[in-house]
Amino acid sequence: MRILQITSAKNFGGGERHFRDLAFGLKERGHDVFVAIRPTNQWRDRLDFVADENTLLVSIRNSFGMFSAKRMASFIQKNDIDIVHAHVARDYLAASVAARVAKRAKLVITRHVLFPLKPFHKIALKNVDAAVAVSPAVATELEKIFPRSKIHTISNGLDVTLPENFTEIGREFRMFHKIPLNSPLVLAVGELKPLKGQIDLVLAAGEVIKRIPDAHFCITGVDNSSGNRFRRELRRLSRTLGIARHFTWLDWVEDTRPAFAAADLFVSPSHSESFGLAMLEAMASQKTVIATRTEGAKTLIDDPKLLVPVNEPVALAMAISEMLANTDAREQAGIRLRHRAEKEFSLERFIDGHQSLYDELLNTRSEGVGRD
Repeated sequence: MRILQITSAKNFGGGERHFRDLAFGLKERGHDVFVAIRPTNQWRDRLDFVADENTLLVSIRNSFGMFSAKRMASFIQKNDIDIVHAHVARDYLAASVAARVAKRAKLVITRHVLFPLKPFHKIALKNVDAAVAVSPAVATELEKIFPRSKIHTISNGLDVTLPENFTEIGREFRMFHKIPLNSPLVLAVGELKPLKGQIDLVLAAGEVIKRIPDAHFCITGVDNSSGNRFRRELRRLSRTLGIARHFTWLDWVEDTRPAFAAADLFVSPSHSESFGLAMLEAMASQKTVIATRTEGAKTLIDDPKLLVPVNEPVALAMAISEMLANTDAREQAGIRLRHRAEKEFSLERFIDGHQSLYDELLNTRSEGVGRD
């Protein structure tokens, strides 16, 4: 199978991890994987398993990137591509046009977010053969644009294998970042922006520290706002509350496993989450997760006691405090969440889902050719 994966994303985040894991997993299974990425892509090194001749550098500047579509169509034809798979909304129309021009390839899109598509997509994307949703909530949104028969829910997946020295790398993480070894450590991972709810977490931390004075918080994530304005706002809030010394602030780190190994509790304070790869990482790391009741959290976590209302710092603080204070309950919840990650959200299951979908589409194409 010859598969072209398309993304114009510049920075690396959850959707790009999904893209990379899918491309790598398919290549490991013997498929010919091609990628179309932007020339200014800042995470190309993560795609080093894709040969240069299988890589198309193309700028999709907006939803109507017709020049880009022509270049992709030529690439599809030249490489006899079977499946064209676009992952970013900006890329959908260009991929659609490219697939129409190339004629032979089947077109797949993945929707990673809950934000609705535009009404005109219902007409413009009529040639989409399959629309993949990363969660049931996203699938519901896609029903506004595509027939149900074209919508397929394939959850994200992770390699849930833990390194043998997992505990040790957690200890090293604390020592390197000068986090007290015996302090209860709360971790949050995600891009720093208001929608991710870090302001709520800082406010909640103020209440947690009143109950658990040695609690420490590590917030990890890149700030893409101008001049890191949002990070400065968060740090200023922690100083205003008199709790700045209880925080460690980190940019995006290449390997998040040490942070998860070091943590006692993971918190997702997001206001909206279509899935939540960081939550899944925490589950795979056998850490208890306290999360706001977003659609993504409800997909991943089946224990209502671990979910709190969105945008309510006091409720978040109470849930964090109770879990930090009860070691046995926290450890048991972590074990249950890891078992769920292994059973429902493994990387193997994630790749299986896409491979089966592609096979189904190509079988349909073959049957159509036979009828002709």
